[in-house]
Amino acid sequence: MEALVLTTEMMVVLGVLALTVLMFVTEVFRIDLTAILIMVLLGVLSYLPGLENVTNINHLFDGFASNAVISIIAVMIIGAGLDRTGLMSKVAALILKKGGTTEGRIIPIVSGTVGIISSFMQNVGAAALFLPVVSRISVRTGLPLSRLLMPMGFCAILGGTMTMVGSSPLILLNDLIESSNSMLPADQQMQPYSLFDVTPIGVLLILTGIAYFTFFGRWVLPAAAARDDSTSGVSMGEYVRNTYGVAADLWEVVVPEGNILIGTKLADIMDVHHLYIIGTDYRGKRTIAVPMDVQIEAPCRLAILGLRRVIDEFADTYGLEVLSKPDRFAEDFAATQAGVAEMVIPPESSIVGQTPSELRIRQKYGFSLLAVHRGGEVRSLVETEDHPACRLHEEPFHIGDSLIIHTPWDALARLKKDRDFVIVTANFPQEEVRPHKVGWALLFFALALSLILLSDLRLSLCLLVGAAGMIVTKVLSVDEAYDAVSWSTVFLLASLIPLGQAVQNTGTAEWIAQQVLILLDGWPLWALQAGLAVLATGFTLVMSNVGATVLLVPLAVSIAYAAGGDPAIFALTVAISTSNSFLIPTHQVNALIMGPGGYKVADFVRGGGMMTLLFLVVSLSAMAVFF
Repeated sequence: MEALVLTTEMMVVLGVLALTVLMFVTEVFRIDLTAILIMVLLGVLSYLPGLENVTNINHLFDGFASNAVISIIAVMIIGAGLDRTGLMSKVAALILKKGGTTEGRIIPIVSGTVGIISSFMQNVGAAALFLPVVSRISVRTGLPLSRLLMPMGFCAILGGTMTMVGSSPLILLNDLIESSNSMLPADQQMQPYSLFDVTPIGVLLILTGIAYFTFFGRWVLPAAAARDDSTSGVSMGEYVRNTYGVAADLWEVVVPEGNILIGTKLADIMDVHHLYIIGTDYRGKRTIAVPMDVQIEAPCRLAILGLRRVIDEFADTYGLEVLSKPDRFAEDFAATQAGVAEMVIPPESSIVGQTPSELRIRQKYGFSLLAVHRGGEVRSLVETEDHPACRLHEEPFHIGDSLIIHTPWDALARLKKDRDFVIVTANFPQEEVRPHKVGWALLFFALALSLILLSDLRLSLCLLVGAAGMIVTKVLSVDEAYDAVSWSTVFLLASLIPLGQAVQNTGTAEWIAQQVLILLDGWPLWALQAGLAVLATGFTLVMSNVGATVLLVPLAVSIAYAAGGDPAIFALTVAISTSNSFLIPTHQVNALIMGPGGYKVADFVRGGGMMTLLFLVVSLSAMAVFF
């Protein structure tokens, strides 16, 4: 192998590479801004004499049209479409029903499921589809999103090692093996790998990832990332509690068969016990903002807002069970679905002078009235130190009344168009759920997946077929599709592509590889294989895993042949190790989860450092056993 000479262009690229890593780790700027600045720097450097080949200025921004970036945009839109139909909420509810609500049980179920899905589709696609599922699980369980997204994302990457179609390097491997056979004698020709040849390795890696986060997650995962609660309804509930003294804690109460409450109207119970009964579940049929003249049937469950002390007294009186946390109502009253809000009655409102009972507000408007603030006084069913209880449903509405309500967010969004009310609450989710569009969403998701698995179309085009279909059939509007895209992720990945190309095109990557191989010269076969695995791991952090694979597989084959090893095993080592990308958020999946999880680069270094070592040990050991 002819020795490469370190050129000025290579030294400049090595300097830019070191600067990139330094800025990522120190986070002087936001990571997506850092990526943009590095792209700009490469463009400026290419105009300097002697550095013309650092990057092709005419193709500097090609990353924004790359197959990977367009695929990510499309899969985000597809995921948003599935979520808008309510399908992802159902998936989250099923996971919680089967797995409980503890971190130790949720992580294996979610991560294992994503890992299996990722073995047959691009790992970033699997991660993007499960992002809304994990978000809903976080809301329902109270577990920080930062505790769930990293295990899910890492297992999506690991899932790509389970089949020969799970990741781009493994898809390319057989083609590279075929082309590399030309440099080998007839008795050393490599055979292509079949679809499930790598499955034992992938299964062990996924199990390792799950075990790692299950047993060590408490130390390596961030305790809680900074999250924006402006859309969760939490801040509004606290505001109402502090301002008006209205308790808004939700409790689920079980009414057994034969209970003495059977046949009693909800209004009567609320008046006597100062409770807000806002939902019922009878034989699996849930009703939210349930009419107050409804009579209790059993066995049923009641969703009640009130103080725990009052709820316990009510339950003891009638022999009811109070659940420690909402079960059947958990999704309906999750902070992303419903919450406490405030609105005002304007002078021209038609409801002035009418009572809540006369208006049947729960049936007509879909909200439950908790309190009315009028002239400095608060009127509500619940008695507190500041105000006595009253029969709120018999109080006529006045001009200027502030109404404190508990409402599903979609009902509040509809009320914004009603001239009888002025909505004060502004920070609430205003997304319209479209369950009637679930058929179209599933159809185009299945179509995109089928095109990926059964056709030779580019991945980005396959996914864009699904994304465009969801927009055309109005599962999502065009504006909603734009909003679904994490543009910081897009700019991060697109801006890093020129750096990877510079590392490869200037010969810097090959020079680095050659220096490592010179260092490993004369080492035993297992050490050479491990050295290649480490080299592939390092390359995939700073350039595309496809580029790293194309560069290193021919080198690996040459090394194996010269050292008397199996070239096919060495080639597989490279293709597997290019999925070992956990240390910094340059991998597509890591970039995808970084924003929603509120992660910093230091979080990936802490959580991904040990995962990187485990990946190397487990993958190399598995290849030694199975190959």
